[in-house]
Amino acid sequence: MINLYNANIENLYIHQVGNKCRGEGVFFSQEPYEISDEIRPLLKEFFLKPFREKEEQYFKFSEDMPIAHLFVPYNTELHKDIAEHLYNQGTHPHIKSGEVYICQLSNIIIDNEKVHGFGIFKSELKSDFLQFEKGTSRLEMNLQQGVNLDKLDKGALILTNPESKTGFRILYIDSNKYDSKYWMENFLNLEELEDDHYKTKKYLKFCEAFAKNVVLPAEDKQTQMEFINDTYAHFASRDEFIEEEYLGEVFTEASWIDHPESFIQEFENFKTLEGPKYSVQDFSDFSISNEMVNECMKKVKGEINLDTGISIKVVKGSKAASTYLEKGWDEDKQMYYYLAYFNKENK
Repeated sequence: MINLYNANIENLYIHQVGNKCRGEGVFFSQEPYEISDEIRPLLKEFFLKPFREKEEQYFKFSEDMPIAHLFVPYNTELHKDIAEHLYNQGTHPHIKSGEVYICQLSNIIIDNEKVHGFGIFKSELKSDFLQFEKGTSRLEMNLQQGVNLDKLDKGALILTNPESKTGFRILYIDSNKYDSKYWMENFLNLEELEDDHYKTKKYLKFCEAFAKNVVLPAEDKQTQMEFINDTYAHFASRDEFIEEEYLGEVFTEASWIDHPESFIQEFENFKTLEGPKYSVQDFSDFSISNEMVNECMKKVKGEINLDTGISIKVVKGSKAASTYLEKGWDEDKQMYYYLAYFNKENK
């Protein structure tokens, strides 16, 4: 888990980068911007707030990145080279010009370890605002444009990481979808870092795919939900993932399945066929990222939607569906039904 609240911003250079395709140029600052006490907290929030709200998925520089020397190791004298490299990626007319901020970062905490690095941020979209001044007999109103400090368009935190070959792990944001390759691929040239966050996320997504493509067609929606909830409960209760233990608990000991051996075989077959698609073919044991388990669980739908206009909502990650929910068949109505057990209604 990353903690940015006590982060320090130092040696801030601000350049203006135009669109190369349209023949716009670059304005390079020759010296760092002197950050006042008044503007420092505003800039810090502008740069770092989006990363506190983003899923913590780390990346690394591609090994064949041609300009890796600009970032590894970072030298404050290379700030103009970084801005020029960004300018050279503006070869599409949709790329917007804007201000590029390059600074050193320190006092950042990741998993209780203090790290440092540098940040690259870009503001593109301008917002209208009104500026007022007193006239001789009335208040004058002027329309101006400027950067909205509530919305950063693009950014990257490039932080030290002893486990990485390049020595860095990277978080990035890109709020504008019209030029998705420009920032992540062309400029930063990133690929996912296969750390605990990555492995946990990929394996959970693979299990969700198995639930959708194998469990649901073979059984029903309740069984699919029970499998997903049991999977998340298993991940949430452990620090280490061992696939053999997972299969034993979720399949062999599960109440929702009458023939665990066949489902285990289906799971292994699905991993052989679809594992490369979800990048889990080589994952059988790894450290679990509890933060990523919580992030992924937020996106799981815990509802059973019926064709009669009724929806049954089950708390995600719980065993409520298998413990307190039963499915049956009514001969008189020739319809399925669900029976839910409870002690009292929550007010």
